[in-house]
Amino acid sequence: MLDQRALIVGVTGIVGNNLARQLLAEGGWEVVGLSRKPPLGLSRVRHVAVDVLDAEATRAALAEVRPTHVFFCTWTRMGNEADNCRVNGAMVRHVLDAVSGPGRMSVRHVALVTGTKNYLGPFDMYARNKPETPFREDQPRLPIENFYYVQEDVVFEFAARHGWSWSVHRPHTIVGYAVGNAMNIGVTLAVYASVCKAHGRPFVFPGSPTQYTGLSDVTDARLLARHIAWAATTPAARNEAFNVANGDVFRWQRLWGVIADDFGLEAAPYPGQPVPLQQQMADMAPLWDGLVQAHRLQPHRLDALASAWHTDLDLGRPMECVNDMNKSRRLGFVGFQDTERSFLDLFDQLRHERIIP
Repeated sequence: MLDQRALIVGVTGIVGNNLARQLLAEGGWEVVGLSRKPPLGLSRVRHVAVDVLDAEATRAALAEVRPTHVFFCTWTRMGNEADNCRVNGAMVRHVLDAVSGPGRMSVRHVALVTGTKNYLGPFDMYARNKPETPFREDQPRLPIENFYYVQEDVVFEFAARHGWSWSVHRPHTIVGYAVGNAMNIGVTLAVYASVCKAHGRPFVFPGSPTQYTGLSDVTDARLLARHIAWAATTPAARNEAFNVANGDVFRWQRLWGVIADDFGLEAAPYPGQPVPLQQQMADMAPLWDGLVQAHRLQPHRLDALASAWHTDLDLGRPMECVNDMNKSRRLGFVGFQDTERSFLDLFDQLRHERIIP
């Protein structure tokens, strides 16, 4: 049996949940999941309940935990980027402080999951800089505040001090199963399509002309989990930052029709300009509640499933956004995921779990 003990910070999220499942499926891992609420369907994960914004509570909660690998898969959105930097940097620091105190010599590797905002900028400056694409890991940081950079610097600091290895993972838009996730394009589109079908509404692509006709890529949460596990256990991947995307490219003008077909809808003609989901879904909460009752779905509110604001950010970008994956391939990661199947597999799971009709 390998001596591999994982601490997954944010085990209930779209990344942490899929990572826990991946490690358990691989075997040889003892998994501890840290979050404020226990994860569902992960009975083999030892759960630690704590708010990592509280340094003392985090230290106490992790006093008896001896991880060899720490996976940081969560974040908290604040009202501005200065607060994002302060709060999200503190969360990483509190966890790493807790596992590296006196007599704590178990940690070997720390993995940090960030994302494409590394290249596009934070929410309040999102996509204004129009960086060169495809995105490459050696592109310089933007000369603006970005909480991803703060989190990276905390990881680098601790790794240098204690001799740990590290990896940084930068997924694009993540597609995968999670409920209550703040950035969940797949579930958001599933809920939107379900209401459109039930009430005869047009299924209108909400984003920009460039996103509709241009090339894009996404990241399946299952592939991301495999990538994180690979980097944590592959010597050649130590101390590297990686883009993580499915490995194919697509255009939303085709994928929108694929999604429509899966829900028994006809894709509406593209209107030539953005029609944001926040606008289209503004009155959908009572309609969704009616679907939940009529189909005896799990009793989730619309705002617990759909993150229209974040989907609008992704689909409203004024440039093509694709990620270069050559570094991962060069170092040995050859995972690949068909993007259409990423969405269709998710929709099948949501139906099986009685999340959507």
